[in-house]
Amino acid sequence: MQNYIIAGIVIGLIAIGIFSTVKHFQGKSACCGGGGYKPRRKKLGKIIAQKTFRIGGMHCERCAARVEEVVGDIHGVSGKVNLKKGELTVFYAESVEDELIRTRLEKAGYTLTES
Repeated sequence: MQNYIIAGIVIGLIAIGIFSTVKHFQGKSACCGGGGYKPRRKKLGKIIAQKTFRIGGMHCERCAARVEEVVGDIHGVSGKVNLKKGELTVFYAESVEDELIRTRLEKAGYTLTES
């Protein structure tokens, strides 16, 4: 009888783990803030340049939205994430050092490398 109880508990824990993992990769988990969030879009006047970076640490749409928001908070730049490729395209309206973008993203928990 005890073996059935232990087996039931183990199966229940495995089911919870699988369910949580599926929610995480669908962008609906609490770890990434849940789904449905859209970052505020930043309109730039004249775009003088654009550059693409690889981003590490993004798992879901909420992570992508957070990366876009962090970049959008920097004066003179805006960003657009391609989650499937793991890339961030930064649009520059004025000259901004890449190190500033890297520092802000690392502070938010992501890594940035040039493509």
